[in-house]
Amino acid sequence: MKWLNVLLIFLPIAVFLEVTHGSPTLIFLSAALAILPLAGIMGQATEQLAVRAGSTVGGLLNATFGNATELIIAFFALQAGKLEVVKASIIGSMLGNLLLVMGLAVFLGGLKYKEQRFNLKSATTVASLLAISVIALMIPTIFDLAARGITPGRIEALDVNLSDATAVVLILVYLAYIYFTLVSHRDILSTADDPDAHDEHEGPLWSVPYAVGVLAAATIAVAFMSEFLVGTLDAATAALGLTEFFVGLILIPIIGNAAEHAAAVLFALRNKMDLSMTISLGSTVQVALLVAPLLVLAGLLVGQPMNLVVTPLELAAIGAAVVIAGSVVRDGETNWLEGLLLLAVYVILALAVFFYPLP
Repeated sequence: MKWLNVLLIFLPIAVFLEVTHGSPTLIFLSAALAILPLAGIMGQATEQLAVRAGSTVGGLLNATFGNATELIIAFFALQAGKLEVVKASIIGSMLGNLLLVMGLAVFLGGLKYKEQRFNLKSATTVASLLAISVIALMIPTIFDLAARGITPGRIEALDVNLSDATAVVLILVYLAYIYFTLVSHRDILSTADDPDAHDEHEGPLWSVPYAVGVLAAATIAVAFMSEFLVGTLDAATAALGLTEFFVGLILIPIIGNAAEHAAAVLFALRNKMDLSMTISLGSTVQVALLVAPLLVLAGLLVGQPMNLVVTPLELAAIGAAVVIAGSVVRDGETNWLEGLLLLAVYVILALAVFFYPLP
């Protein structure tokens, strides 16, 4: 994924345009393109630390930093009060991982290999967690609809209270999942000790201080680019003819997870479907059980209370994604047709979001 580093040229371009008060659209596009290689650098630095730290700590590091770029972007959107964009980016990331990433990996890997197999127990465990994620979105949404006829004046506060409590529960479930995967059932579920996983590491190992320094520098750069991106969102979406809903649900997840997406596809092309599934499914669980709850709780700290109430389209989309992803992983093997089905569902959902009318 070193080819992504060519896009680092857009980092100084975005800074120059911001300092000189250039076109908001150009700032938006430059910041978005600059985030792509920065996300890849963050992933590379995290991988270096994971190799140095060992499988258990390495797995925790990957879980912590796997969605760091998107979390940073969403946090700045949260600070700016763009709560619907934040919620759309959460749903969009889950859709992207389950349908776009897994779909591309399964489809392209299936074109090269007739059938590809992976750890069925690990995949079905994650599928169960994804069902909980759908419930965590469904309950607040149905609660909002039901309570509006009872206490219309207090519904917003009640939505936030329920979402805050739900966020705490989800974080506890995520911590239990980490312990289950890396400690109590590590020998059955975890692929962290798979020797083939380290065979994919390219180049010499970095020193720990160097890896930490690179990770810190890339994180700071992503933070600046995210602030530029969010700050020009209104003007850029108007100029490009896009809705904030489309940007949050489709564009931001693709930008934030591009490097991770490429890794999942590369592993599938090398017939490492276990690793590919770990990336696509594991990242979805991270978003649902860690990133989303952290953003809900962060909303209290920055004075932007956020709830987990989503639109019917978003709820239907994530429900459909979980159902079809579960049907793909249920037998522990994949083929190109299953990948094509996942991609087809993603395209249909993207088209629905693109044509979704403004309120």
